[in-house]
Amino acid sequence: MTTLLEREEAGTKMAMDYVNEVFEMVKMRNPDESEFHQVVKEIFESLIPVIAKHPEYKDHSILERIVEPERLITFRVPWVDDQGKVQVNRGFRVQFNSALGPYKGGLRFHPSVNASIIKFLGFEQIFKNALTCQPIGGGKGGADFDPKGKSDGEIMRFTQSFMTELSRHIGPDMDVPAGDIGVGKREIGYMFGQYKRIRGGYEAGVLTGKGLGYGGSLTRTEATGYGTVYFVQEMLKDNGLSFEGSTVVVSGSGNVSIYAIEKAAQLGAKVVACSDSDGYVYDPNGIDLDTLKQLKEVERKRICEYVKEHPQAKYVEGCSKIWSVPCDIALPCATQNELGGASAEILVANGVKAIGEGANMPSSREAIGVFLKNNVLFAPAKAANAGGVAVSALEMAQNSARLSWTFEEVDAKLQQIMTNIYQNSVKAAEEYGYPGNLPVGANIAGFVKVANAMIEQGVI
Repeated sequence: MTTLLEREEAGTKMAMDYVNEVFEMVKMRNPDESEFHQVVKEIFESLIPVIAKHPEYKDHSILERIVEPERLITFRVPWVDDQGKVQVNRGFRVQFNSALGPYKGGLRFHPSVNASIIKFLGFEQIFKNALTCQPIGGGKGGADFDPKGKSDGEIMRFTQSFMTELSRHIGPDMDVPAGDIGVGKREIGYMFGQYKRIRGGYEAGVLTGKGLGYGGSLTRTEATGYGTVYFVQEMLKDNGLSFEGSTVVVSGSGNVSIYAIEKAAQLGAKVVACSDSDGYVYDPNGIDLDTLKQLKEVERKRICEYVKEHPQAKYVEGCSKIWSVPCDIALPCATQNELGGASAEILVANGVKAIGEGANMPSSREAIGVFLKNNVLFAPAKAANAGGVAVSALEMAQNSARLSWTFEEVDAKLQQIMTNIYQNSVKAAEEYGYPGNLPVGANIAGFVKVANAMIEQGVI
C-alpha cells in the first residue's frame, strides 16, 4: 500500500516530467523565440501542482494543444511613403485559442515585432482574457512598422494596406483586434474605415478601441491604466496598505501609463516619475497630468520636453534608470522585460512595498524572484493589466446590443471585474499551495478555465 505522501510525490513527479517534456518540445519546434520560451516556461512551471492534482489535463494533452496556436498568419504590408517610395513591412496575427470565445487581443506597431513577440503576447492573452470571465479567446497581432515620425498620410496608407490583408481573417464573431503599443484611436479609425470599405457593411464589433462617435466605449481609453490601479488597490487593501499618501513611480508615458498616473493620483498618491524610451522625468511636486497629456496625446513629443514647462523637474537619459527613484509603489507600464533583477534589487533597497504590472510581462523572471523573496507585493501583468481587454469585451457587448453605457456604468463594471480577478487569483494560489503568490494564482485560475472548456469541446 502506498501512502498519501508517496502518491502526492508520484503525482508531482509525473507533472514535472510532463511539463518539462512539453517545454522541450516547444523549444525544438520554435527555435530562436526567446520571448515565447520565457512566457511558456513561466506559466508551465506554475501549473505543476494543477496537473499533479488533475492528471486528466495530461491525459487530454492540454499543454501540447494550448501551446500551439490555432492559426499563425504572416503577411507583407506594402505602402507608399510621402516621398513616393514603396516601403514593405511584415504583418502578423496569431489566433491562439478560441475555447472561450472569438480571438481577442491588440495590434502592436513597433520595429521589434516578430513571430516570437506576437506568440508571447498571444499566449499571455489566453489566460488574461480567461481571468476577465468575459466570453473571449486569446489572440494578438501587429507589424514591424514604426509609427514614430510618420505623417498622418503615411499612417493612413500603412494601416489601410495592413487591414486589406487582415480583413480576410477577422470578424465580430471570429477575431476582434484592438490597439496596443503604436496603435491608438487614430490607427484604429483608419483600419475600421478600410475594413468597412472592403466588407461593404458596418460591423461595429470587428475592432475595439474605436472612437466614441462610431461604436467606441466610454472608459476604454482609461481602462488598462485604471484597471491596473484598481487591481493594485485591492492587493494593497488586503495587506493593510493604500495609495493614499504613497509615492509612486510609473514607467512609460503612453496610454496605460497616463491613466495609471491619473487614477493613482485620484486615490491620493503622488506620482513623481514617468518615462519614454529615451529617458525619464522626476518631478518632486508630482507629475503634472495636463502637461503630460499635451506632450504625449496631442503633440506626440518626447518626455524631455516636460522640464521646459516644469523647471523644478529633472530629466535623466536612460529609461531603465527610473527604477532608482525611491518609491512606495512601482507600476511598470512601458514594455516587456523593462525591469530586470538589478533594478528590482534597487527598488527593494529603496523600500518599495508593491509592484503592479501595467505592461505585458515588464518584469524579468529574475526581478519577480527578487520581489517575492523580499515579500514585496506583486501584481502580475496578466491579472493587473486585464482591464483593457475587459472593457474591450464590454465594448463588443455594447456593439452587439446597439447601445452604449455611461462612463460611470463601464467604470463600475471594470472595478468589479478587477476585484473578481484579484479574488480568483488569491483563491487559486491558496488552493494549490502558494498562498499570496499572485503570479502563480493568476496563471492557474486562467488555465483551469480554458483547459476545462477545451476538454468539453473535444479534440479540435
